[in-house]
Amino acid sequence: MGDGGQRRRWEYWWVALCFSLLLAFGEHVSAQIRYSIPEELKEGSVVGNVAKDLSLAVGTLEERRFRIVSGSNDALFQVNQNNGVLYVHKNIDREELCDGNSACMINLKIVVENPLEIHYIGVEISDVNDHSPSFSEKEQNLEIAESTLPGTGFQLQAARDPDSGMNSVHLYKLSHNEYFDLELRDTGEEGKIPVLKLHKPLDRELESKHILVLTAIDGGIPPRSGHVNISVTVLDNNDNRPIFNQNLYSVTIQENCAVGTIVAKVNATDLDDGVYSEIIYSFVKNLKRKVYDTFSLDSNTGEISVKGNIDFEDTEVYRADVMASDKGQPPMRTECRVIIKIKDVNDNKPEIELTSLSNMVSEDSKPETVISLISVTDKDSGINGKVICSLSEDIPFELKPSFQDNLYSLVTKQRLDRELVSLYDITITATDCGQPPLYTFKTLSVQISDVNDNSPEFSQNPFELYLVENNGPGASIFSVSATDKDLNENAEISYHIVRGEGTQNAMASFLNINSDNGIISIKDSDEDKIPFLILQKSLDRENRINHSLVLTAIDGGNPPKSGSLNITVTVLDVNDNKPVFSQDTYSVTLQENSPIGTIVVKVNATDLDEGLNRVVEYSLAFDLFEIDDVTGEITVKGLIDFEEQSVYEIDMQASDKGPVTLTGHCSVVINVKDVNDNAPEMEVTSLSSQVPEDARPGTAVALISVFDMDSGENGLVICTISDNIPFELNPSFQKNMYSLITKSRLDKESEPMYTVTITSTDKGVPSLSSHKTVTVHISDVNDNSPVFSRSQYAFYVPENNAPHASVFSLSASDRDQDENARVFYSIWKSDGDAPIISYLNINSDDGNIYALKSFDFETLKTFQFQVVATDSGTPSLSSNVTINVFILDQNDNAPVILYPVSANGSAEGVEEIPRNVNAGHLVTKVRAYDADIGYNGWLLFSLQEVTDHSLFALDRYTGQIRTLRSFTETDEAEHKLVILVKDNGNVSLSATATVIINAVEPKEAFAASDVKSAVKDEEENSVTFYLIITLGSVSALFLISIIVLIVMQCSKAPDYSSKYLQDVNYDGTLCHSIQYRSGDKRYMLVGPRMSIGSTICTFMIVCLCMFVPNMLLLLE
Repeated sequence: MGDGGQRRRWEYWWVALCFSLLLAFGEHVSAQIRYSIPEELKEGSVVGNVAKDLSLAVGTLEERRFRIVSGSNDALFQVNQNNGVLYVHKNIDREELCDGNSACMINLKIVVENPLEIHYIGVEISDVNDHSPSFSEKEQNLEIAESTLPGTGFQLQAARDPDSGMNSVHLYKLSHNEYFDLELRDTGEEGKIPVLKLHKPLDRELESKHILVLTAIDGGIPPRSGHVNISVTVLDNNDNRPIFNQNLYSVTIQENCAVGTIVAKVNATDLDDGVYSEIIYSFVKNLKRKVYDTFSLDSNTGEISVKGNIDFEDTEVYRADVMASDKGQPPMRTECRVIIKIKDVNDNKPEIELTSLSNMVSEDSKPETVISLISVTDKDSGINGKVICSLSEDIPFELKPSFQDNLYSLVTKQRLDRELVSLYDITITATDCGQPPLYTFKTLSVQISDVNDNSPEFSQNPFELYLVENNGPGASIFSVSATDKDLNENAEISYHIVRGEGTQNAMASFLNINSDNGIISIKDSDEDKIPFLILQKSLDRENRINHSLVLTAIDGGNPPKSGSLNITVTVLDVNDNKPVFSQDTYSVTLQENSPIGTIVVKVNATDLDEGLNRVVEYSLAFDLFEIDDVTGEITVKGLIDFEEQSVYEIDMQASDKGPVTLTGHCSVVINVKDVNDNAPEMEVTSLSSQVPEDARPGTAVALISVFDMDSGENGLVICTISDNIPFELNPSFQKNMYSLITKSRLDKESEPMYTVTITSTDKGVPSLSSHKTVTVHISDVNDNSPVFSRSQYAFYVPENNAPHASVFSLSASDRDQDENARVFYSIWKSDGDAPIISYLNINSDDGNIYALKSFDFETLKTFQFQVVATDSGTPSLSSNVTINVFILDQNDNAPVILYPVSANGSAEGVEEIPRNVNAGHLVTKVRAYDADIGYNGWLLFSLQEVTDHSLFALDRYTGQIRTLRSFTETDEAEHKLVILVKDNGNVSLSATATVIINAVEPKEAFAASDVKSAVKDEEENSVTFYLIITLGSVSALFLISIIVLIVMQCSKAPDYSSKYLQDVNYDGTLCHSIQYRSGDKRYMLVGPRMSIGSTICTFMIVCLCMFVPNMLLLLE
């Protein structure tokens, strides 16, 4: 009894622990990233960029073995290691995958290595309305007694739609009929079941069979539908149908129930008697196959018993429709629903799966290093499916749960040491939380790999050695040993000799230190490798006296570690060196005729010994040369003649002064070189005195021959000239013959003469050369036209200039010489230039232009002509330039008074005004005209003389005379005003006008006005008569002029007008001036000479001008 109570207490504690762990880790079950995609996506469709969403570097995905490692669902999806994209690998059918569950989530596990990371991806599969509602049978047959009361319901076969949610069956419709209605019965989780309701009593004699159509419609967009035909046969009376005591039976059984276990018992009663009350039970025909295989129904008792294996992990809920039928004819039926829920039993042990495992773990791994990924699963549900993993506590590893349920990471919890433990056998225990709990064990071996964390160490350090030079090769000096605590390649030691600063030492060439590479000899001694330092060849003190070596032992780790041993070797001296010349053969060149005492060469021999052993003496045996026995200088002793002997070979000897004399020899070869003592000579065979500047390139100017008395290379001659002249030497096919020719166009104006220096050089060493100067004169050719100093000239000439005086000048130059550069000037004459010629003349030698007569600005304002410059070459060349002449106005016209004017022509007038006029009254206006322009023609008016300054005022710009005030009784009746009109020229010109103003009484003024009016009427009558005559005359003259002009144009008479006399102003007409002569009271038009047509037009204008002023005067 005590044991049973203790066991129960242990179970309670275990359940409490399981629930605590569930609460602690239950919130870490969700995925890191969740995607949602519809089912039936095409293969290759992109779900999402996992690498981007997880912030993983795309470039390292392939190296880190980016992959999916979760279960069988990884066949549906794949990841691209190049870009980190998760894509659909196979067709996804939600109905097949999730079997009608409302939520369909696929959990994927993605792993990347180096370092090891696990990421969880959830892909939610959303339903697509890809299935239509369907019925298990194409037709449902019902038999209903004609006595069935209205309101009786008959359950119909429900339609099935694999889709979920709104895409499943949403409603039913019944075809239109007279007797039946459709009612939907809500069964909760099972949805709605169609029930056929009798609406109106049946009459078999009227209609024995009814054909109906039941339509099931889902809620998708667009909706899908399925149809089934319902055949209702009307039977004779069977008054009552069976009635179940429950419409819905719900029971719960445990899984693994024994076959034959009664699950439930349905019961139906029938109020009829006899065979009509006997009931038969059966499953309806449209159930799932698994229901028929798992359960059986007793047709008489209604007991449902277990027929097959009950497994919660396979199916959690079974739904069956049971039909009760009586034995009437026709039988009456009714149906009920039986729901059988399976209760889970803890019958499955946890399963451990090693998702990723590192077989070798480096001993320098940091704590928290992931060794393995362990996923545990339990097919049970609820508390039975919750699993806890554990390890033993005496190992440096621990399990860390992941945020994903039932997933652990095996990590290091402290530093590892291979030298202490090199292999761990780790047992993982997985225990579920069921009652009783089930266990599973998994053992994995983790081997600790070695890290090169120990350096080689020498047993002795340092060493000092003393060795005699010329010792026998192969002599063993000493042995050393180094050890390394590491294993394998980390403990394999190689030896090297280096200097203290780490570079290879020259001593290494004398030592044999390795059996593999000739540096260190390694000998096995008790299975340990001990290096012996062995001399590979004799030491030479003359090369080096002291050797400081560092013997380094390097292990094979990565990175390697090393230990060093300092070795000092001192070499003792032996006299063992003979004199050695710096060269075995000295080869020199000596010129012939070298003077006696000339140093030929200096030989040098050295002896590496010390003291007298290194003192050297030189000697030779030859008559023409001698040597200094101390310095080694060989000098000339006799005459050197190249023709007698060209090469001398001498044997030299050098001896030291050691106890045993050692001698060295070398050979001296003296090559006698011929002397180049003759310079080349040149001769100009033919020379042109002058070369025309238009000579073509390649024209021969001179022929040059060269020769040299030397032979061989000393007799070969090359001729050259400078590159900056337009000539070149062209070698002839005959040896040492050249032609001096032009290589480009010549220009005498740029360079009239060339001094060509020809240099001939032989090929001797040193070379000798000679020079020859040829002077080439370039003759002139008339190839340049005269050029004016300007491209166009503009001159300003004041009017009234002195005749025959120079008004301006121009010049042109010619780059040619002599006659080709002499320039003559002339005025270009054309058919219309005759009037200009009459004004101007040009000096053909110096280009001065003279005015033959005075210019009048009022007659001629501007003109243009051309001057031609021609040289005296043959043929002559010329150029022309355009000259624009502008006449400047002079103040040479005095103002002319137009009003007032008296009968005798003097500028006098009388004006009468009433005495009662007010201030500002306009008395009269003085009018004047000046033929000049600008300031010379700008007129100003002023009062030169006035009777009363306070009574009258004159406008200085308009010439208007106005009263300043009203007349008083004391004012005089007559007032005299003298008006001065002057222009604004530098030297002003002026004219005066006199105005007599009479102030009269108003009545006298009116009378005078009447008299004037009468006179004016008479004058107007006469003026009108004259106007008519004048207009007729002008019209006739105008018509005659037009006719004459047309005739002249048709006859194409030559135009005598000159373009030089046209001054085109802004409106395109000829400028003209009008002068008024007060003596005869008429206008005079002054203008340039014109053609006949222009004369006619001018005449017409004159007529108009005469007519218009007279009209104006008459009107005034």
